[in-house]
Amino acid sequence: MSSWRPYNHSLLPAFYERFEERWGKGTAPFLDPEVLEPPMPRAQWINADTGAAVAVVPVWADDSERRSFGVFYLPPHGDIWILHPGPTQYAEPTSGVDRERVTLRNRAFTKAIRHAEEFIFGQGA
Repeated sequence: MSSWRPYNHSLLPAFYERFEERWGKGTAPFLDPEVLEPPMPRAQWINADTGAAVAVVPVWADDSERRSFGVFYLPPHGDIWILHPGPTQYAEPTSGVDRERVTLRNRAFTKAIRHAEEFIFGQGA
């Protein structure tokens, strides 16, 4: 039986801390989907035995039409890794039907979730 469990609360503070340790102060605000309008989906898991964690979070670029979800892993003892095949990208057109935007976003989110689950539980998860 796996010790990985979904963690459906606010993002673990260690994600912010380690992200900023690696990529610099002030680089992590995008990790919090509550600061965006409309709120963005996020998922995270924690390993109860080791303290490791995995999160799928929105990643923003300067181009407002290019969005993605990143899959990040926190090893038990420091650091933060981007799990590859990397962030899942989608186009969010500024002029378009909200339904189309939500569909594109949800497909990208689902793809990122699959990457995370394959890392946690192995192929075929």
